[in-house]
Amino acid sequence: MAAPYRRIDCHNHPDWLGHDFAAQLADMDAVGIEKAWLLSWETPVDEYEPVNLRYVPGDPPPFGPIDWRRCVSYAERAPERFVLGYAPDPRRPGACDRLRHAVATHGVKVYGELKLRMTYDDPDALRMFRLCGELGLPVIVHLDDAYPQDPPYPRPDWWYGGGIDAFARALAACPDTDFLGHAPGFWAHIAGDGQWEAKPYPEGPVASPGRIQELLAAHPNLHCDLSGWSGQNALARDPAHAARFLTEWTGRVLFGRDAFGSGLADLIDSLGLPEPVRRAVLRENAERLLARGPRPAKKEG
Repeated sequence: MAAPYRRIDCHNHPDWLGHDFAAQLADMDAVGIEKAWLLSWETPVDEYEPVNLRYVPGDPPPFGPIDWRRCVSYAERAPERFVLGYAPDPRRPGACDRLRHAVATHGVKVYGELKLRMTYDDPDALRMFRLCGELGLPVIVHLDDAYPQDPPYPRPDWWYGGGIDAFARALAACPDTDFLGHAPGFWAHIAGDGQWEAKPYPEGPVASPGRIQELLAAHPNLHCDLSGWSGQNALARDPAHAARFLTEWTGRVLFGRDAFGSGLADLIDSLGLPEPVRRAVLRENAERLLARGPRPAKKEG
């Protein structure tokens, strides 16, 4: 195996899954992670699954469950280890001004994680995405399709983003904004087998390319966030295809965990990737996205 080097985790959260500040740093050291993008999760209380309350401490804030001030606290204590992310809800008054202020005063570098029961081609979302393009902030979106749950309370399902078609329209409407697709409603589309219609974590070999590959070819501003079980499952279900996918789209896939431990890193290391591909996925693509910087606003009309 190639010599180890420092990785960048493009997707994690503070005080998440039982890890406080010290535990998160210890875990990063154990897995060889130099930096983590630390993301807020600003979703109204009635829009996220109550089960998530077991994963975050204390009472959820009004727009929780992960208040971005927790991200600020981590970044202030270890600025060399964390990249600050923040995603104010685009539907709230003053959301764009709140983001501008956070960039100016706290050095926010990423807009994420966006996880809302709204379609991502909504006018409020597009306004926010275009601002992110002007500010040079990559946008991390969580997509979940609507699967019925039992019992159907307090929601009959927990969908986010409005599906991959709505995301595709956002990609087309905001070509100067870099997006990272994430979660089951994104990664279930790595294969064209239609399994996404029935379950969030499809299984078995990838016999034909899916919507992800189609969107990558059509939209240079699309990138793939491997974090969570959804990304790891998309690779693990067909390791031979995973190696081909990461090689073909070397510059467009980022290592991220949304969890802890070395599971995804070990899987990537097991694929026998060429060293330039491995470096790009585990570190260099994250560096490249953040280095792009602000883009000048375009005049309309």
